[in-house]
Amino acid sequence: MFKHIEHYPGDPILGLVETFNQDSRPEKVNLGIGIYFDEDGKLPVLKCVRTAEIQRAETAQPRSYLPMEGLVAYRTAVQKLLFGADNPALQQERIATIQTLGGSGALKVGADFLHRWFPQAKVYVSDPTWDNHKSIFEGAGFEVGTYPYYNPETIGVKYDEMLAFFKQLPENSILLLHPCCHNPTGVDLSENQWDELLETVKNNKLIPFMDIAYQGFGEDLDNDAYAIRKAVSMNLPLFVSNSFSKNLSFYGERVGGLSIVCPNKEEAALVFGQLKFTVRRIYSSPPAHGAFITAAVMDSEELFAVWQQEVNEMRDRIRQMRRKLYDALTAKLPGKDFSYFIKQRGMFSYTGLSPEQVQRLQDEFAVYLVGSGRMCVAGLNSRNIDYVAEAFAAVLK
Repeated sequence: MFKHIEHYPGDPILGLVETFNQDSRPEKVNLGIGIYFDEDGKLPVLKCVRTAEIQRAETAQPRSYLPMEGLVAYRTAVQKLLFGADNPALQQERIATIQTLGGSGALKVGADFLHRWFPQAKVYVSDPTWDNHKSIFEGAGFEVGTYPYYNPETIGVKYDEMLAFFKQLPENSILLLHPCCHNPTGVDLSENQWDELLETVKNNKLIPFMDIAYQGFGEDLDNDAYAIRKAVSMNLPLFVSNSFSKNLSFYGERVGGLSIVCPNKEEAALVFGQLKFTVRRIYSSPPAHGAFITAAVMDSEELFAVWQQEVNEMRDRIRQMRRKLYDALTAKLPGKDFSYFIKQRGMFSYTGLSPEQVQRLQDEFAVYLVGSGRMCVAGLNSRNIDYVAEAFAAVLK
């Protein structure tokens, strides 16, 4: 019956994890998968999360379904975090927000919604981007193209080319944008660049879809949302997918959200209804535990302060690893410029390594990176960074 089914070779990143797990070499280092590991190389359980879980467990709770749109306290917390508690758009009730199955679920619901109501539109993602961006929108039925973004020669953004590309796009073209901590390059736009870019988006009547999975890992929770809040202040229609997988270390709980900024309260109500209908046709309702705990952290002044501090500590540890890798490589290969490691932001870095060099790292040193040369900086720690620097230097000579 199923002989005609095409073979699925597997996800390249998740497949890399399987290969890493089977590697018996004790010195192995996984810098491939996008997960934040602490200084001990472990997935942290945040203090704010643990406190909220203990408090919730003190009283037995029924396990009813959540509404299609998710927990109201969670959705309110998402809106305040993304847009700012005092944002006029919230007072005007023109932002429709639903709870989703992580950031991927938000992208999926948003993609299905857009394909239903803007079926002739084409989606554009950055070159490069997270691989699943393209897959999710193609799976919703869209044709997906790319826009200029990363310049390997400058280890920066092809900003002029990017802006020119946007200016020639037809109305209602959908742009998948990274507000901060660009995945996979770690190279972000400046605030001035965002200002100019969003003016083009507005003038050309393009549809921005911002995916923010690393809020707090760039500068801080507020500054990392600059592009989102700027777009809202310009009265742009806007889609925002967000995730708490990284900044709450809540990966397996699948806590995400999709927010759509609308021109007015009436249109937001129409959009909200269709988002619920879209959810009903996919998974009916989201999981409860992660939503209750996230809302508890966001709604408690004390726990929110603890969370902010923990996010800052994770961000600062990543920065320290960037600096240590830069110092070590500069000492080993003084003729090369490694300043891009400390200019990039967030969990990821485009190392500039070729696929052949990445394969050498894996074969000869048991250091695992994605084939594109993307490295998860959060996989580095004080015990493995010298070894990784030695390995990088060996393949870069």
